[in-house]
Amino acid sequence: MGKAIEMAQVAKSYDGKPALKEISFEVREGSCFGLLGPNGAGKSTSMKILSGLLEPDRGSVSVFGRDVRKSAREIRQQIGYVPQGITLYEKLSAFDNLAFFGEMYGVRGSALKRRIGEVLEQVGLADRAKDAVEKFSGGMKRRVNLAAALLHRPKLIIMDEPTVGIDPQSRNHIFEMIRSLQQGGVTVLYSTHYMEEVETLCDELAIIDHGEVIAKGELGEVLDRFGMQAVYLELQEGGALPPVPSGFGKPAPRERGWVLETPSPLDALTAWASACKARSLKVKQLEIVRPSLESVFLSLTGTTLRDN
Repeated sequence: MGKAIEMAQVAKSYDGKPALKEISFEVREGSCFGLLGPNGAGKSTSMKILSGLLEPDRGSVSVFGRDVRKSAREIRQQIGYVPQGITLYEKLSAFDNLAFFGEMYGVRGSALKRRIGEVLEQVGLADRAKDAVEKFSGGMKRRVNLAAALLHRPKLIIMDEPTVGIDPQSRNHIFEMIRSLQQGGVTVLYSTHYMEEVETLCDELAIIDHGEVIAKGELGEVLDRFGMQAVYLELQEGGALPPVPSGFGKPAPRERGWVLETPSPLDALTAWASACKARSLKVKQLEIVRPSLESVFLSLTGTTLRDN
């Protein structure tokens, strides 16, 4: 399978302050690639360079084998860009907004009208086509933004923090759309600071911090290489606090239970089982689980992602 994106030693500064420090990563065609990092890490700058909205100070960028600077017009026809901010005309209807963006992409006439109906159906807003966007929730507006990026049937979708501040229904709908797009052969570059979204959606990722890529590769490979193994405990009594097995640190809450990160997961599991038995606690689930992206980021930077 070919490469949808290649960024090599790309650097960009604003007023002498570096936003990107010679970052490099590749994205396979048909994959969902996560660009993970805190706000201000350089994710949006990377997205804009890939989309042709910014020029790098140095380094090379190619999309589907074409140099972004030399073939900007051709590349823009292959990219659907979903920006972090809402870029819609509030007084216009969803249909009229999409008509405007469709013409910008070169889609016109009956083909545009038909395509607007298709993308509104995709994002679950076909029944709101004639409603003014100002009446929509934040999540619905983001879904219209996504619909606009799909109008010209791009081969690559670039999504910059698409779920910030939206409702769970819209978030789930966007996730379903990403999976559907992938099944149709579309490549997705997904930028976010939500680790659980990358773990849910992405095949590969790059972790970026302070303008530098600090880890990259297949999700499982990155977790195994940089993360610490863990043991997960869930008790029958949901609100009960777990015992703390001696010598293994303090467990942290995760989902409906607790997780204990340790370089000796088998010993920790045995100790935790013994501690539960000694306190007559009924165990619902006790197992060794793979490391989390949270632990990977912590091990690489010394801080949690949301503290940045």
